Amino acid sequence: MNPAASRPNYAALMRDSGAAALVAALLAFPLLGFKLDASARGLTLDVRLIWVVYAAAIVFAGRLFFTLIIQHYGVHFVDRFTRAELLPHYVPKRLAQYASRYHVGLAMIGFALLLPWLGFSDRNLIDKATLILIYVMLGWGLNIVVGLAGLLDLGYVAFYAVGAYSYALLSSSFGLSFWVCLPLAGLFAGAAGLALGFPVLRLRGDYLAIVTLGFGEIVREVIINWQVVTGGPNGLSGIERPSFFGLQLFPVAKDGGTTFADFFGLAYSPDQRIIFLYYLILALALFTNLFTLRIRKLPIGRAWEALREDEIACRSLGLNPTMIKLSAFAIGASFAGFAGSFFATRQGFISPESFTFIESAIILSIVVLGGMGSQIGIVLAALLLVGLPEWFRDLAEFRMVAFGAAMVLIMVWRPQGLLSHREPTLHLDEPGREGRS
Repeated sequence: MNPAASRPNYAALMRDSGAAALVAALLAFPLLGFKLDASARGLTLDVRLIWVVYAAAIVFAGRLFFTLIIQHYGVHFVDRFTRAELLPHYVPKRLAQYASRYHVGLAMIGFALLLPWLGFSDRNLIDKATLILIYVMLGWGLNIVVGLAGLLDLGYVAFYAVGAYSYALLSSSFGLSFWVCLPLAGLFAGAAGLALGFPVLRLRGDYLAIVTLGFGEIVREVIINWQVVTGGPNGLSGIERPSFFGLQLFPVAKDGGTTFADFFGLAYSPDQRIIFLYYLILALALFTNLFTLRIRKLPIGRAWEALREDEIACRSLGLNPTMIKLSAFAIGASFAGFAGSFFATRQGFISPESFTFIESAIILSIVVLGGMGSQIGIVLAALLLVGLPEWFRDLAEFRMVAFGAAMVLIMVWRPQGLLSHREPTLHLDEPGREGRS
């Protein structure tokens, strides 16, 4: 609390909030004030002024509230709150002691493992959770490139597409199983990461972002125009489904195989395949998380963070930025290839429409919103940016509006992300004692 803060000028606050509400209404009128409805008479244009009023009222209340908070507590009130300076005194200290990210992570893993049995009757819930885990895995993979190495990548969806099409083509052309195609898809995506890494070795910042954006669009255009191999705009269908250690998840076995239901003496249910795919992507995501946590403590992980902080200082320490950048692009792309392989086998159909620039923007937004370098923060951001629009499909038309508003608020009030804290990879003891890593 700032005792030196003067009494707020409510008249000025009302004028300021009113001006903000007026600007919001002008911006919301063309975005929210009209809607096209399809009917038997054709398309009709409806005017919805009430939505404009709602938008202006929300902006007015939000502007007034945050201005009062800033005047009362100071401009750094969010950071002070996260440091528990403004928390009520009755919060038990033991609760704060055990509410660590480690325990939160374990609780989230436990909840994820039990989710199919908690919501077994809701097939739609498991399917949405599977989609969220795909984006969590993609976010963790991109976090290696952006969060750890500090290389802004706007074309990450290209590696996602390479993994998906690699699996689809290998399985359909050579009859390879999912478990054989999965590492091969990661290998091809990693090779694509190396192909991108070489041209951008001397680029930084905005120039790097533009080149990666162009690479993503090149891959998509190749997929669209190489119709003989990729199917072009029509995509590829009939993609092979994964098996459970050779047990097929179909009502009737194919090619003399054995079904999962027959082997265990169960009645066939479509939920068996849904739950199996959920646990499969959960295992892949946890592997990505474990790999990232472990590699951060290795020399290559520390080299990524050194490159992110200062490339010149990194060179002065004798590190090779070329190999560091290439390794970050290759490893991050490999995990996108794994996710793309799973996406292809889950959907059974892929097309270029699934790998547009907006997908790269969403994945990058998940990393930035969650906090670059924060594993748990990426999970929370994926729940917000992917999970909420899936659960509230009635508000799907406002998804991008809410998406943009969330990013603006985060950049203004929490530019380092929801969970900005990163556990240091090197710990130093007190002076006079040996350090430990």
